Amino acid sequence: MNAYITGSAIKRLREARSLTQAELASTIGVSSKAVSKWETAKGLPDITLIEPLAKALGISVTELITGDTITNRNTSASLLRSKFYVCPVCGNIIHTTGETMISCCGITLPPLEAEEADDEHTINIELVEDEYFITVSHDMTKSHYISFIAFVSSDKIEMTKLYPEGNAETRLHLRGHGYIYIYCNKHGLMKHKFSRKINRLSKGTLI
Repeated sequence: MNAYITGSAIKRLREARSLTQAELASTIGVSSKAVSKWETAKGLPDITLIEPLAKALGISVTELITGDTITNRNTSASLLRSKFYVCPVCGNIIHTTGETMISCCGITLPPLEAEEADDEHTINIELVEDEYFITVSHDMTKSHYISFIAFVSSDKIEMTKLYPEGNAETRLHLRGHGYIYIYCNKHGLMKHKFSRKINRLSKGTLI
């Protein structure tokens, strides 16, 4: 991990709960001097203390490490809040439905920000029986390729992992409305809004 708890974050979160250094220290089983050292950047809490420290401060481990408090405005946990992470070293794809800290190959990964698919990454959608055949107008070379195609709705996610020198295509059971995501290893994450009501055709290609 290239991110860890900062002393300023511990101090701010402790003061927000009106705790003294001694009170916080007593709760997690350390000395007040230890807490003082953390807050003045003269030391760091051991990894084994992260969870009890977060609990004592009334926050999640993610909030403690980032120093940001998180307000969950989506109690239904809709999958439309999905976030994608791709490791630049091994290509691992990670999907989450909320705020979290993701690390792979020793790197803390940022959530990818999706842009609208452009003309160089055209997403074609064709209804074939009870499935949708999705293709991406894109080369699939070893150095430039589409890594995955996914469909995310409020209650479902489908994903197909793709590989260089293969085909940028998949079949998905698209239902209702949501977003089709693709990831280009050079241009990043892109999306296309899908609505079955709007895009319903018995034959043909949709863009």
